[in-house]
Amino acid sequence: MVDILLTTIHARYRHTAYGLRCLHANLGDLAHRAAILEFDLERTPTEMAEAILARQPRMVGIGVYIWNAEPTHKLVQILKRLRPDMVLVLGGPEISHETSDQPMADLADYVVAGEGEIVFRELCRQVLAGGKNFEHLVRAPSPDVGQLLPAYPLYDGRDIQERVIYVEASRGCPFKCAFCLSALDQGVRSFPLAPFLAHMEALLHRGARQFKFIDRTFNLKTTTAKAILDFFFARQRPGLFLHFEVIPDRFPAALRESVSRFPAGTIQFEVGLQSFDAEVLARIDRLQDVQRAEENLLWLRRQTGVHLHTDLIVGLPGEDVSGFAAGFDRLMALDPHETQVGILKRLRGAPLQRHIEPFRMVFAPDPPYELLCNDRIDFMTMRRLKRFARYWDLIGNSGRFPATRTCLFGEGSPFARFMALADWLYTTTGQTHRIALPRLYDLVRSGLVQALGVAPNVAEAVVQADQSRSGKGQGPPRQNRSVA
Repeated sequence: MVDILLTTIHARYRHTAYGLRCLHANLGDLAHRAAILEFDLERTPTEMAEAILARQPRMVGIGVYIWNAEPTHKLVQILKRLRPDMVLVLGGPEISHETSDQPMADLADYVVAGEGEIVFRELCRQVLAGGKNFEHLVRAPSPDVGQLLPAYPLYDGRDIQERVIYVEASRGCPFKCAFCLSALDQGVRSFPLAPFLAHMEALLHRGARQFKFIDRTFNLKTTTAKAILDFFFARQRPGLFLHFEVIPDRFPAALRESVSRFPAGTIQFEVGLQSFDAEVLARIDRLQDVQRAEENLLWLRRQTGVHLHTDLIVGLPGEDVSGFAAGFDRLMALDPHETQVGILKRLRGAPLQRHIEPFRMVFAPDPPYELLCNDRIDFMTMRRLKRFARYWDLIGNSGRFPATRTCLFGEGSPFARFMALADWLYTTTGQTHRIALPRLYDLVRSGLVQALGVAPNVAEAVVQADQSRSGKGQGPPRQNRSVA
């Protein structure tokens, strides 16, 4: 039994709720009256409600994100029918914007918009004391991160052994990319470095090995990024894995020196290129030196053991299929380990709104609000591109088809060749999901021959090589992908 229960729904079990731990850590004298209860999408809303109500909380705080908005709405409906007296507080990026358009916000007693550590503590104090001095929508100002208590001690032994540990050395983003909620940030705020590294030392001592930095721009400040990298290099352990989101056009010599020392597979960089078209990038307010980004990616691929996870977006305003194809081909020439092909999404509150009417963008009404069509790409073509992205994830990103991938890109446009294979796969199977791996190998073998004209003996040889290699180490653990 607790007075305050903090909960959310993860996409997968191995994720952890860093935001809930931040709230819990900063509850002050109420911290001992609170607990965290995490779910994933494998549980039904009714099962979640049962687990929540078994704790008999007086208040429940729920983190709402684009991937859990629909089941969270169902959960809120059930909780309010069963315990109308229980105070429900919603927070998180999905509920913080366009709140009045969301039915679950009407069901909640309070909605906290923004970084809630300080505001949520004061709200809990008033509610538990019987007060009602807060409005329904509580807008939280950005706190001084140097004054916040750290969430890291709240990772328990199971988190450390089985799940990804999320950490942050800074909050905010200096860029204003139209598709991203970080465009609303007011600059970057860094946590004091010495205390942060002390907490990383403690996590390492407790056995943590997988660290995912949620900083939007890890390499924005070279001295800080170098200090963090050098800290981990000096404390290497078997299984150490570090994930960072980086700016692709900012790798000065000092940072290159630190990165190049790490063994292969220790570091993963998530690199949000999104497009190679300078005009498109300018339109969405993404400041990026494309040529320098290209040079840095090539250096990272050839001179370091960094695992490169790159991002491209389909459907950016003013970019047609041929423009996306050119960018995809250009990126494939750099040979990143993974390339997430994402369909443009209309995140609530993001500045992309200003482009919707000029470029006749139509988005799906439900999460994740993906683009259905625009003035350059019709609906049927967008569906083909969606299947392209899914099959690419299964074949190009999984690490199970390295020989096949080389064969795919032997001659001509990588985009055109893989699109032909994707069209053939869908025509043959009518499926994009629930394809067993042995069947996928067989399909790829046939598709190489029938869709791309590869000689049967060559197709057999490359797929057989991939099958023989499967399961013998596929690179670093695949991390949770960014929305953009």
